[in-house]
Amino acid sequence: MAVPSLGEPDCPHCGGAGYVRNDLPVGHPDFGKLSICACRQGQVAQQVRQRLFSLSHLDELLGLTFETFEPRGRKGLGGAQVESLEWAFNHARQYAGKLEGWLLIAGGYGCGKTHLAAGIANFAVGMGVPTLFLTVPDLLDNLRFAFDAEDTTFEERFEEIRSAPLLVLDDFGTQNATGWAQEKLFQIINYRYINKLPLVVTTNLALDEIEARVRSRLQDPELVTKVTIQAPDYRRPTDDMGHPELSSLDLHAARTFASFDDRREEGLAPDEVRSLEKALKAAMAYAAKPRGWLVFTGPYGCGKTHLAAGIANALADKGTPPLFIMVPDLLDHLRATFGPNSPARYDRRFDEIRSAPLLILDDLGAQSMTPWAREKLHQLFNYRYSAELPTVVTVAVDMLETIDDRLRARLLDERICTIQAITAPAYHGGKRKLKK
Repeated sequence: MAVPSLGEPDCPHCGGAGYVRNDLPVGHPDFGKLSICACRQGQVAQQVRQRLFSLSHLDELLGLTFETFEPRGRKGLGGAQVESLEWAFNHARQYAGKLEGWLLIAGGYGCGKTHLAAGIANFAVGMGVPTLFLTVPDLLDNLRFAFDAEDTTFEERFEEIRSAPLLVLDDFGTQNATGWAQEKLFQIINYRYINKLPLVVTTNLALDEIEARVRSRLQDPELVTKVTIQAPDYRRPTDDMGHPELSSLDLHAARTFASFDDRREEGLAPDEVRSLEKALKAAMAYAAKPRGWLVFTGPYGCGKTHLAAGIANALADKGTPPLFIMVPDLLDHLRATFGPNSPARYDRRFDEIRSAPLLILDDLGAQSMTPWAREKLHQLFNYRYSAELPTVVTVAVDMLETIDDRLRARLLDERICTIQAITAPAYHGGKRKLKK
């Protein structure tokens, strides 16, 4: 039976054998040894490319290229959101052309991270670079399945992943963080860190939420370039100002600082007028530089929601629309994610809310205080309190003493929170002018 050719049949070096004996002097350590012929090395490289492509399921992502990415996003995005998309797009294209160092793409769910990462991978594959594209949960499953695989060993699969010429890890942080999973991920990332192998990572986590050893590698400025996309989930509709569907700011478009007056009218006490003036001044200052927490308290209809919406509309006009939502509506949105037809998962929606760059919560205390609602609000407030994320809250004065003790403790912490108490009564219409 004829022995099959291992190399190219017409190769002038090996004649199809697939290997050559090096012409070396006697005494050389490699004298008499065989080495793989260049023609066969090309075949091996092609096999590696095909193997990694198969593991990646990149055939399912062929449509995610730089050509199909909209660098300015959809209609209605704010200026800062568009700028962040263009910034990320340009960095991804530059990275794909060089494949040097690491690229970390951060942002919320559905903002375009995976599209850009797949665009890099597809571009690299088109240039003949063996590329492995995996979501982190799939990577860990690949390693687990290798223990029982017949065509490979765990060691071979692990080596294949950690030493791939280009590795793209999508959705970092969604994996089940067992001790084994954390150790394998660190070993892969540390190997590529030591050997300076190209790596692309996408995540919706803040760096301080990532395991410390991995975080230290991702924070190396000499190796890692980080880009953050601020755009909302493209799969969900927005209003004309770019807010995601759970935001209710579009219902308060007319509530601006210009339309707010100082409520000076007959029968309004001087201290009530001053409380309105002080609250308006605080709201305008906060809109100019959102820092810490700002809480508006007062009776129903006194202007709390108007000022909160004024902050939101002022920032939206600058191209950075915040998330503005009534607390009862927020809880309804979270409950809706448990339905079988919900387009969003609970964990994704909750993370989007709690990590919003600026969150405005209207009418705290109006919600039904079930144990579930109480716990969700505590988790939300505690996250933003610990991360010191800018937050605006409105709460009726008679509700302040009825809310959960843990929430009230956060709202009364003067180190992070400023309370503006409006003493004016509810406004029921009438002609008013701003105080000059």
